[in-house]
Amino acid sequence: MMLLAAAFTLLGRWQWRLGEARAAQYAHFRQGAARVLPLGQAPLTSVPDYQRVRVSGTYDGEHQFLLDNSIHDGIDGYQVLTPLLRPGGVALLVDRGWVPFSGSRARLPRIALSGGTEVTLTGRVGRLPVAGLAFGRAAPVPGPSWPKVTSFPRMTELSAVLGRPLQRRILLLDPTAPDGYVRDWQLPGMPAMENWGYAIQWWALATAAGVIWLVLSLRRRPG
Repeated sequence: MMLLAAAFTLLGRWQWRLGEARAAQYAHFRQGAARVLPLGQAPLTSVPDYQRVRVSGTYDGEHQFLLDNSIHDGIDGYQVLTPLLRPGGVALLVDRGWVPFSGSRARLPRIALSGGTEVTLTGRVGRLPVAGLAFGRAAPVPGPSWPKVTSFPRMTELSAVLGRPLQRRILLLDPTAPDGYVRDWQLPGMPAMENWGYAIQWWALATAAGVIWLVLSLRRRPG
C-alpha cells in the first residue's frame, strides 16, 4: 500500500510539473500577441511560435488546401490554407480560418479568393496540426483539381503537390484580418488547470493509500 502511495505521489508531482510547463506556454502565447514584428523577407522560423508578425505577398487563390478533420464548437469542417507568394522568398501557407463541412465530400465549401494583388497580413506563427494516430493522415492527391482536401499532411507533401517550396511554419491569420473565416486561435493541448487538477487527484489517492495502510497496520497490532 505504501508503494502505491509513493507511486501516486510521483504521478502527482509529474502532473504538477506538466501544469507549470503549460502555464509557461500560455504566458508565452499571450506575450506573442503583445506586439507585431515586421518580418520583411525573413522566414517565419526566425521568430518563436505564436509570435504575431506582419508579412507581405500575393495570395495564390487558385491553389488552396482544405485541412480535413477540423472541429469547431462540435461541428465538422476544414481549415483553409492559402499560399502567400512572398517577394524574393519561399512561399508560406496562410491559415485563413475554419469553414463548416457542407454535408457532402463531393460539394466542397466555396473559398474562392482573387489573386494578383499584393497584400500585407498580420497573424501568429504556427504549425500544421499533427495527427494523434498515423492512420488519421491523408496526403493531398496530385492532379489538376483544386482546392485539395488533405488530413494532417506534412509540409513536404503540400510543397510537392503545389510545385514550389514552402516555409516550415504557417501563418495563423489574425481574427480581424479580411478574407478570412472563423479564427479562434488557441494553444493546443489541455490547460494548466487540468494538469494541476490531476495532480491533486493523485495526491488525494496517495493520502488515501497512506491512511488505509495506517489503519490496517493498527488493526494488525496485538491486543
